Amino acid sequence: MHITKRGVTYHLEGVQPKTGMPAPDFHVKNLEDESKTLKDFEGQTLIISVIPDIDTRVCSLQTKQFNQTASELEGIQLVTISNNQKEQQKSWCAAEGINMEMLHDTALDFARAYGIYMPEMKKLARSVFVVDGSGQLVYQEIVPEMTEEPDYQAAITAAKDTK
Repeated sequence: MHITKRGVTYHLEGVQPKTGMPAPDFHVKNLEDESKTLKDFEGQTLIISVIPDIDTRVCSLQTKQFNQTASELEGIQLVTISNNQKEQQKSWCAAEGINMEMLHDTALDFARAYGIYMPEMKKLARSVFVVDGSGQLVYQEIVPEMTEEPDYQAAITAAKDTK
């Protein structure tokens, strides 16, 4: 699979999971350096918002939009994942006044498990995954043009439909 950024094509490494299948497990760390895996969110509907770089305009918009929307939804957990360093993520959260579950995938474990690593850019592809409480992948969107935002409403609807 590939995506574009302003007309330039970038290849995604690996195989993307399919909806209806068990969501791939992953090992990442949060801002407190605690390890997090898919099992840590078992029993909850999980929205995984993946961004290429927290310090860019569209990634900031995506993170704020999902954070605002998900905070209004009961029983739905939101996480944002990027391969930014922990310090970059912490600085962004502090500057924006946002307290959320931000996960850093500097080892690229999540990126490889979900087939969204772009080796040419050394970034994760902008994407959204929704996992139901039993660990099934019920929604995925890998945004085809990196400079565009994801379909927030489709992801939220998919998450609500698991209830």
